[in-house]
Amino acid sequence: MRTVSVELTGVTVDFAIYGSQRSFRSEFKQAAGGIIRRDGRRHRTVSVRALDGIDLRLEHGDRLALVGRNGSGKSTLLKVLAGVYAPTAGRVAVTGRVSPLFNIFPGMDPDDTGYENIVTCGMLLGMSRAEIMRKTPDIAVFSELGEFLSVPVRTYSAGMTVRLGFAIATAIDPEILLLDEGLGAGDARFADQAKARVDGLIARASVLVLASHSEELIRSLCNKAILMQSGKILRFGPVDEIMAAYHQLSETEPAPEPAALALAAG
Repeated sequence: MRTVSVELTGVTVDFAIYGSQRSFRSEFKQAAGGIIRRDGRRHRTVSVRALDGIDLRLEHGDRLALVGRNGSGKSTLLKVLAGVYAPTAGRVAVTGRVSPLFNIFPGMDPDDTGYENIVTCGMLLGMSRAEIMRKTPDIAVFSELGEFLSVPVRTYSAGMTVRLGFAIATAIDPEILLLDEGLGAGDARFADQAKARVDGLIARASVLVLASHSEELIRSLCNKAILMQSGKILRFGPVDEIMAAYHQLSETEPAPEPAALALAAG
């Protein structure tokens, strides 16, 4: 097995808010929780600092939970690791294949058949065509869709579509697995099979990074955690220690004011 690692050094992410002079309140509805910054003459340039000086190193066997309130920077950090966002400052060094599972339907086309979508979605999840062909029988069996895989997905029920997407998403062999709140798996009858499949997916990963509000999920999957607030890492350590710090923070501090309201007030 090759060495797999993730290292972030001083990673900062700023989002510029264009046209903010015309509509502060509407522009900041999606920027709640960040730090508002005004730059330039007469404060004409406004930005939100979503991550601020993040230092982090992960190696094989690390199962990291990102803990914090909405707007603390958890999802932004996941997207930096996935390569969706480039840092404004700092360095991201990743060794290993990154598999972000933020959506179990990447590239799903309702007019294509189930089999065609297995190829499309599989490639968007980072699998080679040969790997997809090798794994298609397993995906077909797990989805339990049978002959429906040969007809367009638009003919499926919502539950059938979820099962197909879930079967494809959990067929990957990740080295660095990024999860945002876990994966939905459809109906109750499917739940036990789905849990076992997710457990297998996580076991195959060298490194896991999970953003979740579920303490039960965090405790069952992770061995380390970081507590985030306003785009910064407040604490890093074992899960028990970080969850205790999170509960203490929640009890002693009021919920952060949304950035839209903070801007209007200031």
